[in-house]
Amino acid sequence: MNRFPPLLAAALAPLVIAGVLFGGTPAASAATDDVTWTVRTASNELGADRTNFSYALNPGAHLDDGLVIANRGTEAVELDVYAADGYTTSTGAVDLRLAAEEPVGVGKWIVVPQHHVSVPGGQTVEVPFTIDIPADATPGDYAGGVVTSLTVADQTANVNVDRRLGIRAGIRVGGDLAPALAVDDLRVDWDGGAVPFLFGDATVHYRLHNAGNVSLTATDADAVAGPFGWGEVDAIPGDAAPVLLPGESWQRDVRVPAVAAMGMVWASVTATPTVTDASGSTTDLDPVVASATGWAVPWPLLVVLLLIVAAAVFGPRWLRDRRRRRQDAEDARVAKAVARSLAEKEAVPTVSAGPLS
Repeated sequence: MNRFPPLLAAALAPLVIAGVLFGGTPAASAATDDVTWTVRTASNELGADRTNFSYALNPGAHLDDGLVIANRGTEAVELDVYAADGYTTSTGAVDLRLAAEEPVGVGKWIVVPQHHVSVPGGQTVEVPFTIDIPADATPGDYAGGVVTSLTVADQTANVNVDRRLGIRAGIRVGGDLAPALAVDDLRVDWDGGAVPFLFGDATVHYRLHNAGNVSLTATDADAVAGPFGWGEVDAIPGDAAPVLLPGESWQRDVRVPAVAAMGMVWASVTATPTVTDASGSTTDLDPVVASATGWAVPWPLLVVLLLIVAAAVFGPRWLRDRRRRRQDAEDARVAKAVARSLAEKEAVPTVSAGPLS
């Protein structure tokens, strides 16, 4: 039977789970005193000392496998055992859903008949499970796992803590495999910074979306330029994109420094998806390129320029109007003074002289 592709198998490495933490390596214990047991894959015709459950199965296939639980403590542990779906967390790690969440993929296809198991101190117990792939299952990659759980009371916090230990499972359902990557919701913002006159930082926002049915990762690079490609600045995200399961997305917010303020900027993203086949060989697919435009306007500089233009256009007119107003005021003052002088002359009384006797 073909093994699940190593690309996702590496991401599906077993997890130690304590409280909200998943984990466990073969024959490895969790880093907490409350977890005294370990889990590993059963040794059978599928292999020995496997680091995880990985399968390549066709629709309608049936398979038997098992999980081995070893109690390293001196007292018996009472554990719940169940299967769960997997997903990629916001930190890029692959995790397993909680028991209360209804499974729809691997967590539903893996059936653990023994939901509860008691493991005596110092002993091991093998828990068998079956895998049944629906006849109408869509080809592609699926992730999940088998979990052991112990709920203990935390008296100090007055809450129940779920100690979980599990091993993830990856299933590739046979059929037409169609790897595809898309760059969604691309936009670019420009921030002029403290002195936004010539250069500022741009931030390119987008989502790497696994639009196919095969798990993949991607190498992406960004570029921001002005009109006609002037002043292009390149940037590479600081962290690598994780392995994305089919349908999953990874948000990117990449800051590009020292982008010239040229009114508009063009942002482009080039993402090269990588897939891994069952033999472990990696293949780079054709790059996916997306672009978007944004504004890179140095508003403070524009305000200064507008003030200069306004002064050049309206300044002379204002000076002319000011001189005219001053002249009109002077003319009015002179006219008023003349009118007052004439009025005073007309108000002076005249003396008449009579005939001499």
